[in-house]
Amino acid sequence: MNRTRLITTMAVFVAIGTVTAQLLWFPAGVARAYPVQHAVNVMAAVLLGPGPAVGIAFMIGLLRNMLGLGTLLAFPGGMVGALLAGYLYRLVGKTGWAAVGEVIGSGVIGALIAVPIANLLMGDEAGALVFIPPFLISSIAGAFIGWFVVSRVKKIYRKGED
Repeated sequence: MNRTRLITTMAVFVAIGTVTAQLLWFPAGVARAYPVQHAVNVMAAVLLGPGPAVGIAFMIGLLRNMLGLGTLLAFPGGMVGALLAGYLYRLVGKTGWAAVGEVIGSGVIGALIAVPIANLLMGDEAGALVFIPPFLISSIAGAFIGWFVVSRVKKIYRKGED
């Protein structure tokens, strides 16, 4: 994939993830669920790879925080899932494994990383069991959406590389 196409595709994913943060979210326990972030992670992991997927997740988290649409928990919740989704897809080559990587990365590992961030930087004394259920709800919903969309458009997108 040429550099211009990569950067353009990344920018589109960042825009989708940022704009939908205001439109498509729901309360999930102590956190807000942003399933489109997780859908974008799966799509970017499959179409672009782990590095660009992590970069997209970081930019979405940064923009959401700058716009007052998110918290610092957007970083571990998004970036770890994007990384694991990309690596599992690269390792196995199946879109479903990217979705599994997103759920494990964001829903479990990201939630565990969120605990010290919440304690140190946000002054929240919450434990791991407080973050895992809402992170799992959000990541499962988004991973399913991402898996569904990317399984339908992957062939079309790859044809454009010829």
